Amino acid sequence: MTMKAQPPASERPWRAALSYFGGVFALGFVLGVARTLFVEAGVSRLLGVALELPVMLAFSAWWCSRLLRQQAVPARVPARLQMGALAFALLMLAELLLSTLLAGRTLAEHLALYRQPSHKLGLAGQLVFGLMPLGLLGWDWVRPGRSC
Repeated sequence: MTMKAQPPASERPWRAALSYFGGVFALGFVLGVARTLFVEAGVSRLLGVALELPVMLAFSAWWCSRLLRQQAVPARVPARLQMGALAFALLMLAELLLSTLLAGRTLAEHLALYRQPSHKLGLAGQLVFGLMPLGLLGWDWVRPGRSC
């Protein structure tokens, strides 16, 4: 049985950030479509986001902790901040691209969305997502080498 070589410690936060963003974005895309088609039709957009947010944050915590272990991201503030900042930046860029390319909004129109309560709540959740790697620093169940 061969051991898979770990990337250098300096690369681990970046690699983990890509996987963290990818997994959470994929779930968010699916839930966002479902929310738009099924939930918001019967309730307000704000309530739809409020119902979706706990699911997204719970998944983010689980996925982040798993990646921290798998990628052996150092349990140090700079590494965790790098991971969270890159994942957050990718998430915001993906949201901007979806808004401008798929919904046909201008940059100004996209930024204006953040004045709406539902988008403010969503942004708060995205900030928590970005801070998750740092927030999990020191948790026993996130330490490298522990099983899921």
